Amino acid sequence: MKQVTYKKSGVNIEEANRFVKAIKPLTRGIGGFGGLFKFNSNEYKEPYLVSSTDGVGTKLKLAFLTGRHDTVGIDLVGMNVNDVLCVGAKPLFFLDYIATGKIDKKVLVEVVKGIAEGCRQAGCSLIGGETAEMPGFYKYGEYDLAGFCVGAVEKTKVIDGSKIKAGDLLVGIESNGLHSNGFSLVRKVFSKKELIKYSDELLKPTRIYVKPVLSLLHTNSRTNQPASQIKGIAHITGGAYYDKIPRIIPKGLGVKIRKGSWPVPEIFRIIQNKGNVPDMDMYRTLNMGIGLVLVADKGFVEKIIFNLAMQGLKPWIIGEIVKSRKRVEFV
Repeated sequence: MKQVTYKKSGVNIEEANRFVKAIKPLTRGIGGFGGLFKFNSNEYKEPYLVSSTDGVGTKLKLAFLTGRHDTVGIDLVGMNVNDVLCVGAKPLFFLDYIATGKIDKKVLVEVVKGIAEGCRQAGCSLIGGETAEMPGFYKYGEYDLAGFCVGAVEKTKVIDGSKIKAGDLLVGIESNGLHSNGFSLVRKVFSKKELIKYSDELLKPTRIYVKPVLSLLHTNSRTNQPASQIKGIAHITGGAYYDKIPRIIPKGLGVKIRKGSWPVPEIFRIIQNKGNVPDMDMYRTLNMGIGLVLVADKGFVEKIIFNLAMQGLKPWIIGEIVKSRKRVEFV
């Protein structure tokens, strides 16, 4: 009778162990059954823990097509830590899940290097993760990524949008291209040849806003006073302006967003023109050059813009909060 082994069925435990050994210097606490993290409770009087889980989506298809795997790990971290940031939380630690049909150590080490770089940018610890080899489930040369992040925020500093009122302004902060949303549309619009042509732009990693925005939330560099005037934060991801901004705005209020108040990067215009995509689809699917939106008191906005610009970001006043039944209106 023919002998069947786990390796013959497509799972190579030795290769998996070699992969784990290769990424061990990039993580903390890897190798056990659970990742350990020492929480400094002295920093908080009454802390809330905040969690987020997300993936990279079909942007991975472009990584497979081009053979470039060094940025999608940053995307994975960015999608999670930017979400945690939206309630004012500081990311503490991160875990990843990688699933693939066959472990390719060279490729996956590049992915994990990106994850480690994203954690460095966010100031959080990569404490472990899981790699699953599942032959027959994924196509050869393909993999999927998921991430999980935990952060913390003082109870009195939670940002939930409840203090937002008519007259408050929206500050949009520049994105780094498409980030990690809308790639199903992009792959429908562009041919494979065009995807490769624009790959440098399309594969730019998600911008991580944690450190500059936390500096705003803790103190203002000019007055050294708490930046309590920041009342809401929206991460412009799937659903974009029409879905993400209304989540943080009380009932009875809406936003008026002024088109032309920020420069829309050329790649978005190329996508729209090539696919004849309606405006509403563009602003519901893609970030259009704005990765994060802050809602703040009108009298504090100039200080916010100054602080962000000093940290190398490009912010713009893109709209305002109004009393309206329309949750989002472009003017």
